[in-house]
Amino acid sequence: MMASSDVNAPELMRHVVYHQFGESDVLQVAESPIPAPGEGQVLVRVHSAGMNPIDWKTRKGLGFAARQIENRLPWTPGYDIAGEVVAVGEQVNTLAPGDRVMGLVGFHADGGAYAQYALARADELAIVPDELDLLAAGGVPVAALTAWQALFEVARLEAGQKVLIQAGAGGVGHFAVQFALERGAHVVATASPSNRDFLAELGVHEVIDYHTTDVAEECYGLDVVLDLVGGETGKRALHTLAESGVLVTIPTVTADEIVSAAEAMGLRAHGMTVRPDVFHLEEIAELIEDGDVRVHIERSFVMEQVQAAHALLEGGHVRGKLVLDCR
Repeated sequence: MMASSDVNAPELMRHVVYHQFGESDVLQVAESPIPAPGEGQVLVRVHSAGMNPIDWKTRKGLGFAARQIENRLPWTPGYDIAGEVVAVGEQVNTLAPGDRVMGLVGFHADGGAYAQYALARADELAIVPDELDLLAAGGVPVAALTAWQALFEVARLEAGQKVLIQAGAGGVGHFAVQFALERGAHVVATASPSNRDFLAELGVHEVIDYHTTDVAEECYGLDVVLDLVGGETGKRALHTLAESGVLVTIPTVTADEIVSAAEAMGLRAHGMTVRPDVFHLEEIAELIEDGDVRVHIERSFVMEQVQAAHALLEGGHVRGKLVLDCR
C-alpha cells in the first residue's frame, strides 16, 4: 500500500545528464520528475533521440552552444526527438495526445532530448509519416534540416547543377545527397571505399575516395559544394568551384577561415547553423512518406550505453545516424 506521503509524489523519468564539461565519462543517467507542459508546449514520451556532432562538442565545452549552457549545468543534452505526444499545454490546438511527432527542440540552450520525456514547443514538431518508425525518426530533424537549409536556402541548389557533398555517407551527408538528387542535381560525394556501395544505392552519380584522390584534381566548375568536414578539407574544396559557384561549410570551428580563404580567391563561401523550421521538416517528412528519401540508422543505443555512443559519435566515420533508444 502506498504511504500517504507518496500520494502526490511526481512520477519520475530517466534522462542523461552531465555536471561538468569533459570526456564521455561525464555522461550519467539520472532520475527527475516528469515535467508538465506550459502554454504552447507539449510533453512527448521520447522513443528516440538523434545524436549529432554538436552533442559531443558541447559536452567537451566547445562551440557556441557550450557558451550558452556553461552556467546552466547540470544539463541534459540532445536536440533531436521522436515520440508520442502525451499531454498538451494551453493554446495548443495543432497536436493532441497520441500524435507521433519529431522535431528539433530546445535549440540551443535548453536541450533535453536524451530523456524518456521531453518538453517541446508545438510549433517545433512535425507529424511522423506512418512509413517511418519512431526509432528511425529521431535521427531525422537536425541532420535533415541542416542538409535542406544548406542546399536550398544558402546555396540555392537548382536542377541540372553540379554539387559536391563532402562526407556523403554521414548523418547530414546521406540526407544531402538524396535531397540534391530529388531536386535533379548531378551529385558527386566523397566517402571511404566501404561506403561506395551505400552511396551508389542512394543514386549518387560519382563517389570519390578521399583517401586516394584529391577532389581539387578530380572536380572543377562545380556550382555548389557542401562541406561537412571543415578545416583543410573544406579549403581544398574551394578549388573545385566555378567562378559563380558557392561553398557552404557546416563545422563552425573552421567556418571563418574557410570563408576568408574563399574571399582571398574571389569566391563565395558561407558558414551555416541549422535552425528549427517545422515547414521544412514537413517537406522532408513528405519525401520520406513518398519513398524518395530514406533514413539510415547505423546503430541504436539504450540510455545506459550513452558513453559508448558518444565515443563512437566523436570518432566520426559513422554511416548515416546514431540514435539513443529512450523507451
